[in-house]
Amino acid sequence: MGKELGKKIQNLMQRSGLTQKQLAELVNVTEVSMSRYISGERDPSVETLANIATALHTTTDFLLGKGKKSDFDLGEITTLLARNARKLNNEQKREIINALLGD
Repeated sequence: MGKELGKKIQNLMQRSGLTQKQLAELVNVTEVSMSRYISGERDPSVETLANIATALHTTTDFLLGKGKKSDFDLGEITTLLARNARKLNNEQKREIINALLGD
């Protein structure tokens, strides 16, 4: 996994406006552990990787480089929405609806 995983985590954190500390809290790991995942010094467990993906609104496949974020199929999109629906605010939900309906 290493440094490529760390770069993806860091990019998604920036897009989400999350700090390393906030992401660590969401994933239920220490900030030191999160720092090591981001720097590539340590690989997260499968469970932690899944939690990171959920917190960053993505998939483990994307984090592991097994596909482009734009290459999701309907099943993956449905899974992402189901896993993250409670975390979305009303504006984000409206954006999804607008995207589905073509504005």
